[in-house]
Amino acid sequence: VSEKESDRELEDRFERYREILKDLTLMSDSFMRAVLKNPKCTEEVLRIILNKDQLKVIDQRLQADYKNLQGRSSILDCVAVDSDHNLYNVEIQQREGASPKRARYHSGLLDMNFLEPGEVYQKLPTSYVIFITETDALGYHLPIYHISRKIRENGKDFPDRARIIYVDSKNQEDTELGRLMHDFNCTNASDMYFDLLAEKTRYLKENPKGVNEMCKVMEDLRNESYAEEREE
Repeated sequence: VSEKESDRELEDRFERYREILKDLTLMSDSFMRAVLKNPKCTEEVLRIILNKDQLKVIDQRLQADYKNLQGRSSILDCVAVDSDHNLYNVEIQQREGASPKRARYHSGLLDMNFLEPGEVYQKLPTSYVIFITETDALGYHLPIYHISRKIRENGKDFPDRARIIYVDSKNQEDTELGRLMHDFNCTNASDMYFDLLAEKTRYLKENPKGVNEMCKVMEDLRNESYAEEREE
């Protein structure tokens, strides 16, 4: 293949993927994965959902492969740790993939994969499983749901420090959370409220280097899907 043909092939690839990228939003697995590669973007999302302006992400893993005791594997979209050592799992979910039992399973996976052999249970951190859903998964017409265990007899909190949060991305009220959900459904960076998310979106959709980065992410996602199909 000549250098000229190679350049043309890269240009064709660039144009093909740029057209696909026009319709992607943060509610798309591949695009969300690319945006949250920047821990500052993860930090921004968590700050708004949890209403914690001082929250600081110090570590994160994207597409974390977690296993239970029987060896069953689950890929978690984003697992992050903040400066207070709280643990977060952020998931973009369609309605059928955001059942309460799935949230419970993810919470258990975080626990099982946190402690080293011999460590005491008291070392378990406060954990948050956060499902950002395509529609109102729980059906009570609320923008956000905070779920934690309580003692039935006295109504007091049960201090296991495990939290589950559902956020309805279709609820885009004129609040900070509503504006974030608006941005999660935006295809155009110019229409977004939050500068950090808009800047990353613009880079991935309009900058040739960003578009090539997205090409790689989409190809990786496709290969992972093929691998999972082969395993099944």
